[in-house]
Amino acid sequence: MSYVRLVNVTKKFGSVTAVDKLNLEINKGECFSMLGPSGCGKTTTLRMVAGFEDLDDGEIHVGERLLSAKRRNFYVPPEKRDFGMVFQAFAVWPHLSVYENVAFPLRLRKLSSQEIDARTKDALEHTNLLHVANDSPDSLSGGGKQRVALARALAINPDVMLLDEPLSSLDPHLREEMRFEIKDLQRHYGFTIIYVTHDQSEAMALSDRIMVMKNGVVQQIDTPFNVYTHPANKFVFSFIGLSNFTDVAAEDAKVYVKGSDLILPYSGEERGGLFTMATRPSEIDFVAEGGLRGEVVRRTYLGDIVDYSIKVGEQFLRVQKGRNDVRLNEGEICGLKFKHPFWYDAD
Repeated sequence: MSYVRLVNVTKKFGSVTAVDKLNLEINKGECFSMLGPSGCGKTTTLRMVAGFEDLDDGEIHVGERLLSAKRRNFYVPPEKRDFGMVFQAFAVWPHLSVYENVAFPLRLRKLSSQEIDARTKDALEHTNLLHVANDSPDSLSGGGKQRVALARALAINPDVMLLDEPLSSLDPHLREEMRFEIKDLQRHYGFTIIYVTHDQSEAMALSDRIMVMKNGVVQQIDTPFNVYTHPANKFVFSFIGLSNFTDVAAEDAKVYVKGSDLILPYSGEERGGLFTMATRPSEIDFVAEGGLRGEVVRRTYLGDIVDYSIKVGEQFLRVQKGRNDVRLNEGEICGLKFKHPFWYDAD
């Protein structure tokens, strides 16, 4: 069921269009991630939903409420949108205890002391902070401070939680731990999450759906599985997961690695001239007979996987295999078989 709706939302900064006619529907209770490189428009979109940026055109609705409509000159300020918000900066107050940090927005709403205490303790309990309620946030780790920010957002019982790069300042282990905690909190409280990140692994782990953006324009909206396995275009393929792009040329009904006489297996639509083969390093097999011939120029042990650089003609392919798979040595000639190649026009 559609809950958050953006209709033809546009935002410009001078001559630069940061978000261009964005139409988007997010379901109630969904975890929806906005993913893309720096400057793609994802944070600007989130700030418009939050009310920190006004629109240049379009409308934003949540449920039955209209929040922003430029042509109607209508705008609800951030403090009246009742969203939970968590940002990259922890934004906790060191002069207040953990308890008072979480209770602060409730006091601004002039709730009764009993309700403030109940909501604050509930949020602290579900973020594993109740035992440090009387401590200063300065005594906590980065993950602990981010939990304080989460608890403060939870305490207002939001229908929508906005998270802007909330885990980017944490170390990899804490980042992974916090992903699971955020997802568990969503299941418990039932709020809708709009999550901004440039980290594809975060988006894949947390999201029900992902929106990939580039230069203010939506490239694809789909489930994590479909975005990875059925990318809408070359940009999405390159941004989600590891990727190889190999220049190829069609001639005499055969496809060659550009600049070589190495023939590639090809069963796509008939093409002429130059184009590109896109492959995942994990979806290339070593074969003893046949396959595309290449030379191992680098082998790197990465724990559970072994990462290879394979020279094919004058180009290089990255291949990743499990540590218990066949091991090849640097300088060895190998055959390559591609499981699920994609074919794109040359840039």
